[in-house]
Amino acid sequence: MARIKTEKNISRKDVIVTKAAILFREKGFKAASMRDLAEAVGVEAASLYNHIKSKTELLHELCFSVANRFTHKIDEIEAEPISSIEKVEKILRFHISEMINHYEEVYVSDREWKHLADPYLSNFQNQRRIYRKRFAAIIENGIRNKEIKKIDAATAVLIMLHAISGIESWHRSTQKISAEELEQNMITILVGGLTNH
Repeated sequence: MARIKTEKNISRKDVIVTKAAILFREKGFKAASMRDLAEAVGVEAASLYNHIKSKTELLHELCFSVANRFTHKIDEIEAEPISSIEKVEKILRFHISEMINHYEEVYVSDREWKHLADPYLSNFQNQRRIYRKRFAAIIENGIRNKEIKKIDAATAVLIMLHAISGIESWHRSTQKISAEELEQNMITILVGGLTNH
């Protein structure tokens, strides 16, 4: 009987969650089956149930672990005694880094969350809404302090987050600039476009 291969400090459940993220991104949550996942992990489908209850539980775990990381980061950044434009830059750098280094999880959390079931679906939507409002509030504060151009903050957040989700095409590209260059280019464009010179 095959066992789930783990590395040091990584639980079998972590291995399953990581493989599920890859599978959900490639096939989509709906099309991915527990059999596909068992194959990716290298075990019989029945033995997956020793570690997880369902495919939905995996989606729930992926979506909320990503959402919680972002919430924790914005908590930290909001508390820092730095200018609004610096806060915006730090948030964007975090988003870019997550999209580069935790691509599968972030992608699934961003695209497949609609398949969550209530009460988790409402909870997740609420977390997304609050996060965007908090991000917009930082921009509004920068506008009041004359650091940021007079723009609609909610629209700016939407544009920036959509631009970062476009990193998906960087992952698919065969001839690509380095992750560092990608981050710096995006910061130059996104933060540079906000700054009130």
